Amino acid sequence: MKVGVAGASGYAGTELIRILSMHPAFEVVVATGQRNEGSAIAAHTPSLTGVVGDMVYAPTTAESLSGLDVVFLALPHGASQEIVPGLMDDQTTVVDLGADFRLTPEDYERWYGEVHAAPELCAAATYGLVERNRTSLVGARLVAVPGCYPTAANLALAPFVDEGLLEEGSIIVDAISGVSGAGRAISERLHFSNLDEDVSAYGLLTHRHTAEIEMILGHEVLFTPHLAPMVRGMLATSYARPLGGLTSEGALELLHNAYDEEPFVHVVAEPPSTKWASGSNSCFITARVDERTGRLIVLSAIDNLGKGAAGQAVQCANVALGLPEVSGLSIAGVYP
Repeated sequence: MKVGVAGASGYAGTELIRILSMHPAFEVVVATGQRNEGSAIAAHTPSLTGVVGDMVYAPTTAESLSGLDVVFLALPHGASQEIVPGLMDDQTTVVDLGADFRLTPEDYERWYGEVHAAPELCAAATYGLVERNRTSLVGARLVAVPGCYPTAANLALAPFVDEGLLEEGSIIVDAISGVSGAGRAISERLHFSNLDEDVSAYGLLTHRHTAEIEMILGHEVLFTPHLAPMVRGMLATSYARPLGGLTSEGALELLHNAYDEEPFVHVVAEPPSTKWASGSNSCFITARVDERTGRLIVLSAIDNLGKGAAGQAVQCANVALGLPEVSGLSIAGVYP
């Protein structure tokens, strides 16, 4: 299948090309980079030299991406909605890693502060958290890939929500991300001298991923993200007050029942580390119930560029197109 990647010069787009180069059914024939149009991909990202040959970045337009079997969009929020309408007339499967089609137009305007340019397509998009929405993804033409924080939080908490075990208004999610989640653009806060030996909270009370977490869980959530001085990885620590006398053993059993048949979600006994998932599409989860406070604690670790972005996008495309779900994707992390 002929594939295009828009935003291929960013971190998620670069990771997409790397993963797609190992996919038995996909061939990347177009890669766009808005600020690098016309330049050689290998010169911009030398790690891709062996898979991109002499390819150059094409313009980021619907015309550049038309006529392909699959198009992945790894663009800043607001950019996909300008391109997607021009792709929907083709028999193209569009997989959007951005935020443009995850929410309703009303919620998008509220959380992103912009009027949606293609509101009619929001209802046509399928939310791409495969473990929660696999059946609906089969045959989907437009897929909205979840954000990294919602992926980690929702995989951790959704099984408990399904069983009606969480007290309304009690959910708190604290999550830590590697700096690659902020993208490749130059920013003062991402300078080495600012990041090194420092951990900071950001988006306090207003982070846009709050809307996604609440949309999937159907619960009010207090969410606080943090930036840590590591390149990639994400650890979410989620708290809630359980109902019905839940124990640690019961919480782990519930997670095992939910995920033991899933290829990429691993329920583990010990608290997971971000390095466990690095370079993979895997998610590691464990849970405890604290008898002293009565609180449920669920920890989940992913690679923010893997299961949190590019890997999950390829997983979505595999399901949408009827391909083996694990095609091109690594279950094992890179260690050390």
